[in-house]
Amino acid sequence: MTSSGTYDYNPSLGELTLYAFNMAGVKNTAIAQEHMTSARTAANLMFSSWANKGVNLWKVELVTINLTTGVSTYAAGSDASNNPDATDANRTVMVLDAYVTTTSGGQNIDRIILPVSRSEYASYPNKDQQGFPTIYWLDRLISPTITIWPVPNTATGPATLSFYRVIQIQDAGFTNGQTLDIPYRWLEAFANGLAYRLATLWMPQMAPALKPLADEAYNIAAQQDTEYVSMYISPQISGYYR
Repeated sequence: MTSSGTYDYNPSLGELTLYAFNMAGVKNTAIAQEHMTSARTAANLMFSSWANKGVNLWKVELVTINLTTGVSTYAAGSDASNNPDATDANRTVMVLDAYVTTTSGGQNIDRIILPVSRSEYASYPNKDQQGFPTIYWLDRLISPTITIWPVPNTATGPATLSFYRVIQIQDAGFTNGQTLDIPYRWLEAFANGLAYRLATLWMPQMAPALKPLADEAYNIAAQQDTEYVSMYISPQISGYYR
């Protein structure tokens, strides 16, 4: 048996849309411009739904921001010079891990900081207190900001804030045979999900049969979109009294 020897399968949005319409019972010859317009909207709305359902590992990136003495709030994105960038922050969906890096004796020292809620941050009596940051609060605005506390003081040396963030999936479009901003392992989840969404618009009688297929494909992809590492549970109980 001879296999292809290639690993290049990456269908365009147009190819996947035709396949999705076929799944929904719409033949290629029946597809008009309004069908394709609805398909583009459905694809982008599905990406929005995926962002709400969990972490898309292929859209995680590390951002580093230069800290300034006395400044606690920064745009949750940065430009090429490691400066806060509000436009780039628009793509931030959520922050996963964050740490502050300082320089001591010529070595960079990373110390992780932990997230708090808006309510917990509001409870701090002195929000201008300076020191080494230990917590951060992500304000999930249209242009998200990240606030750290205590407020940094870089008098003893430069410091940076780094955080892993989940960013928005790139827009889906039909021009020039565009492919999707998703990995190979998510192609079926996309095709089945798009077929279900298109069926609800154009072939409602097919939607009930396509819904379980879409859910199954998404669940399989989501379960596999994880890091295969050991998990340790360590109870922190210092004492027990009756």
